[in-house]
Amino acid sequence: MNIGFVGVGRMGANMARRLKDRQFHITAVYDTNRATATSLAAELGCAAAQDLSDVTAESDVIFTVVTDDNAMRNIFAGSGDNLLVNGRGKLFINCATISPQVHVEIEKLAHQAGAQTLEACMASSIPQAREGRLYLMCGGTEDAFRKAEPILKELGSDVRFIGKAGEAAKVKALVNMVMNINTAGLAEGLALGAAFDLDLEMLRKVFSQTGAASRVLETDGEDMQHREHSCFFSAAHAAKDSGIALELGRSLGLDLPLARATKEQYDRMVAEGLGELAGPIQEAHEGEKVLPRHTIAIREAAERVSRTRFCQSVKRRFLENLTLFENSIPPFPEKEVTRY
Repeated sequence: MNIGFVGVGRMGANMARRLKDRQFHITAVYDTNRATATSLAAELGCAAAQDLSDVTAESDVIFTVVTDDNAMRNIFAGSGDNLLVNGRGKLFINCATISPQVHVEIEKLAHQAGAQTLEACMASSIPQAREGRLYLMCGGTEDAFRKAEPILKELGSDVRFIGKAGEAAKVKALVNMVMNINTAGLAEGLALGAAFDLDLEMLRKVFSQTGAASRVLETDGEDMQHREHSCFFSAAHAAKDSGIALELGRSLGLDLPLARATKEQYDRMVAEGLGELAGPIQEAHEGEKVLPRHTIAIREAAERVSRTRFCQSVKRRFLENLTLFENSIPPFPEKEVTRY
C-alpha cells in the first residue's frame, strides 16, 4: 500500500515517520513550505511532490494535516491542481481540526470524483504522533473507516468511530473547547497563586489531588509554573479551535460565555504577536486588581441562571462565595506584565 502526506509540519511529519517505522511505504509528501517537504522526503526516501495531484497519483491512501478551513478547501477544490485530480479509487484521511461542515463538503466532492474520505481528528500532540499513541476520532462511512483502520491503529492507541462525516469534527471541537478553557483557567489560577506569593509547586500538587485536577494540569502545569512556552499547541491554533466551537454554538442559538472568554484571551495573544506560543496570558499592573477573565465569565453565566429552574438559594450562595473570592484578590505590587 502506497501512502502520501499533504501537510508535513510537526504533526504530519511525525505521523509519516511513524508509518515508515512500521514498514508502510511512504511514496510522496507535499507541503506549501517546499524546504520542509524536501527535507522530510530525503529522510524518508520518498518524493517531494511539487503538485497535489502528484501525491494522489503516487498513493493509494493520502493523509492531510492542514491548518484551517480555507487550506482544506484549497487542497481539494483549488482551481487547476488539487488532490481530487487522479482521485478515483483513492482514500483520503483528513486529520486537521476544521469546521464539521467542511468535512461534509469534502466528502461530497470526493464522492463525485470516485474517491472516499474519512475524518480522523486527533486529540494528542507531537510525541504521541511519533510514538503511535494518538487518540483518533473518526467520521465518515463505515466502509471508509474499515479500509483506514489498519493504518490508523499503527498511529493511534485509541481509534474510535464516531459516525457520519462531520460528527467526529464536532466531538473534536468540544474536546478542544474544554481543553482551552481548562488551560486558561489553570494559567489564571497559577497567576493568582503567584500574586499571593504561594509556593506554586505546592499549589500544583494540591490542584492534582482535588477538584482542580485536570489533564491540562498534568501536561502543562509545570511548564506554566516555569513560564516555559515551547509550543506543541499554539495560541493561534487554540483561538481557531475555540472559534469553531463558538460557531457551532451560535448555529444552535447558544451562547458559550466561558468559550468566548477563552477565545478572547488567545486572540489577544495572536494580536500581540504571541500566537506561536503555548498558553494564555494573564496581565496585571501596579496597584491594579484584575479579576481572572474566567471568573468574570462564570459570574456572567451564573447571573443568567434565573431564567432556568436552578435553585435560587444555591445560586445566591454561589454568587456570595464568588464575591468573597473576588474580594480576596490582591492588587499586583509591581509594574510588570506577568505571562503564564
